[in-house]
Amino acid sequence: MRLQITHETLYDYAPPVDVAQHIACLQPMQSACQDLLSHHLEVTPVPSQHKTTRDVFGNLRTFISLQIPHNQLKVIAISTVDTRSRAAPPADLPWEQVREHYRYRAGASFDANAQFVFPSPYVPRHAQFADYARPSFTPATGLLAACADLMHRMHADFTYDNESTEIHTPALQALEQRKGVCQDFAHIMLACLRSLGLASRYVSGYLLTHPAPGTPRLIGQDASHAWVSVALPGLDEENCWFDFDPTNDRRGWGTPGEDYVLLAVGRDFADVSPIRGVLHGGANHELAVAVTVAPLDESNAPLCASHLAPIPAD
Repeated sequence: MRLQITHETLYDYAPPVDVAQHIACLQPMQSACQDLLSHHLEVTPVPSQHKTTRDVFGNLRTFISLQIPHNQLKVIAISTVDTRSRAAPPADLPWEQVREHYRYRAGASFDANAQFVFPSPYVPRHAQFADYARPSFTPATGLLAACADLMHRMHADFTYDNESTEIHTPALQALEQRKGVCQDFAHIMLACLRSLGLASRYVSGYLLTHPAPGTPRLIGQDASHAWVSVALPGLDEENCWFDFDPTNDRRGWGTPGEDYVLLAVGRDFADVSPIRGVLHGGANHELAVAVTVAPLDESNAPLCASHLAPIPAD
């Protein structure tokens, strides 16, 4: 599929911000399932400095420096990607064998993906996560089969409720209440897998949605999405990740499907926040975000007016 993604972010400040420095993580990745055809980042007011670099996880991030007073910041990222699904998954391995591969041993060969076994700011270790995961991870079960069963159970047990959690809601709380959004479900699944000693990473991106028959696609009504990648040892870095989306109960090799767009990967949401920064001034702010994902052949079709959906400030 050829998809165009427009991600618009608007901050309103009161009083004005004097100076600010931000990092934007809004450029989709190049991968075996995705070709990045174009990317444009528009920032208002015009930054005095901006530079794009690659972080330790391979994400492209743009540093933005604003050295003039401003009461509003608008960041618009427009990207075009070609996506594709991969038909054949890699061979499965017993999950215990994978766990032992990532267990630390003095003198063992280094596997960089072992970093994704450890806790991270949003993904702690806790016995409750391991307890929830164990029914799926029975002896000698294949890793991918066990992860798929865990995903199916989460999809059945949890309710999607965008008013039940906030951006900093602990994963353990979301597990206990069995409610949340895609970010919560990804963090819970990661915590379950890491509690069993398995390497898994957080994936941020987008998912193509479809309007009701006979209605136009609404600009700005989509949202960012999040899911999970699990590492299989013995494969190169490009091919070792298998993806699971507990929100939609979908899986795939590289991404859960060709209607997914891969944006960034990390240990958890803290590594891939779309925009973060440091401000001098602007004690109060309001944040609004609008995302549109559309097939490129719809680019000339009549669309409704842009809508920035307000979300709670941190």
